[in-house]
Amino acid sequence: GKVLQRLKWRAVLQGEALLRFFTVNRDIFLRTLFLVAVNLFFVSAGARQGALLLAANTLLMQLFTLFSYVMDGFAYAGEALGGRYCGARDMVNFKRLAHHLFVFGAALAVLFSLAYVGGGGHLLHLLTNDEAVVVQAQHYLLLASVIPLLSFAAFLFDGLYVGTTSTRYMLMSMFFASLSFFIVVKVFPLSNFLLWTAFLVYLGGRGLMQCLLFKH
Repeated sequence: GKVLQRLKWRAVLQGEALLRFFTVNRDIFLRTLFLVAVNLFFVSAGARQGALLLAANTLLMQLFTLFSYVMDGFAYAGEALGGRYCGARDMVNFKRLAHHLFVFGAALAVLFSLAYVGGGGHLLHLLTNDEAVVVQAQHYLLLASVIPLLSFAAFLFDGLYVGTTSTRYMLMSMFFASLSFFIVVKVFPLSNFLLWTAFLVYLGGRGLMQCLLFKH
């Protein structure tokens, strides 16, 4: 029994595999810190502009959250299937998976953006009965409506990057996207319009960087 137990530990304690495991988790942890930093600054900057703008921004972010729930489903599929195909060195099906993910993802992003542009006001009224908050939110509704178009690629790439354990590239893209966000908010005079613009730059930058790094 002791010999068998020793053999099991030898099978588990593989230095190279453990190093890879902790490297992947480190990259995901640091990537999450950048994500949290951007979100916290967005909320903090909104709060400094007054309670009404803070409430309006929070309301508009629910539109982003709603879209993210849909995209997360595709991202999880990308993780599972992408990891399977990559592990099997089946690049034909991996490329087919990526193609299908982006076709469906782009179509849904367009539908969500059109729905937000055409019916965003009704959605805001469903989320709150505070007319002052809704009126304030509608001033930035068009900017929030662009979020699906600029963010869907980042969701899908995240799934493919995690599934293939290409987390270093995912971390790099998050770093440059977060850096672009903070450059925009620090270089220009802060306003709520600028805050939303910086957030859109951050979302689009994530997808763009991941696209450029995807061949690796």
